[in-house]
Amino acid sequence: MGCKNRWAVRIMEVLLATNSKEAQDRAEASFKRKEQRARDGAKAMAEYEAAGVALRKKTARLKALRLAKEGAELEAQVKTEHAT
Repeated sequence: MGCKNRWAVRIMEVLLATNSKEAQDRAEASFKRKEQRARDGAKAMAEYEAAGVALRKKTARLKALRLAKEGAELEAQVKTEHAT
């Protein structure tokens, strides 16, 4: 019987070691997925913020062009009114 117990103990040790290795592998894979998601999230946030900056610059440029055009039209209207 002593021999059977030793084999049973050895089998349990191997199973626990295998399960432990598998658990460690799963934990590592999970950690890597979380790290990748964090990197992807940071990249997406940077792209979102850059798009917002670009949109604000474009809006400011278009506003400046519109105001310049309106000013030129008003100036031309005033000149034509004074010319008559």
